[in-house]
Amino acid sequence: MQITAREIAQFLGGELEGDPDIILTRPAKIEEGVPGAITFLSNPKYEEYLYKTKASAVLVDTKFKPSSKIAATLIRVPDVYGAISRLLSAFNGVGDIERVKDPTACISHSATIGEQVAIGKLTVVEDDAEIGDGTIIYSQVFIGKNVKIGQNAKFFPGVRIMYDCVIGDNCIIHSNTIVGSDGFGFSPDSNGHYSKVPQIGNVLIGNDVEIGANTVIDRATLGSTIIEDGVKLDNLIQVGHNVVIGEHTVMAAQVGIAGSAKIGKNCVVGGQVGINGHIKIADRTSIGGQSGVMGSIKKPGTNIFGSPAIDYGDFLKSFIGFKKLPELMKQLQKLEKEVDRLKAE
Repeated sequence: MQITAREIAQFLGGELEGDPDIILTRPAKIEEGVPGAITFLSNPKYEEYLYKTKASAVLVDTKFKPSSKIAATLIRVPDVYGAISRLLSAFNGVGDIERVKDPTACISHSATIGEQVAIGKLTVVEDDAEIGDGTIIYSQVFIGKNVKIGQNAKFFPGVRIMYDCVIGDNCIIHSNTIVGSDGFGFSPDSNGHYSKVPQIGNVLIGNDVEIGANTVIDRATLGSTIIEDGVKLDNLIQVGHNVVIGEHTVMAAQVGIAGSAKIGKNCVVGGQVGINGHIKIADRTSIGGQSGVMGSIKKPGTNIFGSPAIDYGDFLKSFIGFKKLPELMKQLQKLEKEVDRLKAE
């Protein structure tokens, strides 16, 4: 792809400073910029690279004031992250595949396939499944019986959507993710032996949801496991049976959510967080990475951290005390010896 700095500035609605006719062929990280590349500066920690990058053009904030001369052409935009997202989408060729059904795909005669749908090699679409217009399904995907998929979805290779699950419009599911696997339900008898509890519910996924690779979302025991509109899940996340994740909540990799937990709207959950079952997390809660959430969070907008997780500010104060414990123990031992000496006297 070849495009001029002027054309990119027009596409992004940005202000141009420098050579408008310079040819740009690819995006790059600012510290790895090469001639012909366009990069961006959004984090001040990387500003030093701006003055020595070999990239031909750089996206910067409208209000950015350089402290030294810059060789690259600048394109000033109000929202650098938003601009780079649009730009990468323009450069990204993934998904531009022919809208056909590969002859090696196994598609049930009772399945309903919309217009402009792509179905890749060795994909299986079972009885009574429905796939909406414009959806792209890559190779080796499994679509179970009675699955409903909306319009303009994209499923990467190896995705498995089990029976009866429902997925909305504009969803993206990355490779090897499983939606609708059995929930972890077992009942012990008097001898301590476990019998499987049938998991006969499903998974409901709203619109504009993106789910990373190797994530697992269990079907409900009864009813539905629910992922609401706009949720973004990273790779390697486990969502237990009957969990509800509210609108526009985001979760980083390796989060584990036990069954029947209810997560509010617009929450931010850091990597490797563990969330106990049957608890409720209020809207706009932020949970720091590697935290363990044992009980419900009732106040919206709460920031918590630690294991067990507590208020973030309280955790920082506690951690200061924790670091001092070895010295405090030494002082305590000295005091104990002094008390023993005084008693002896």
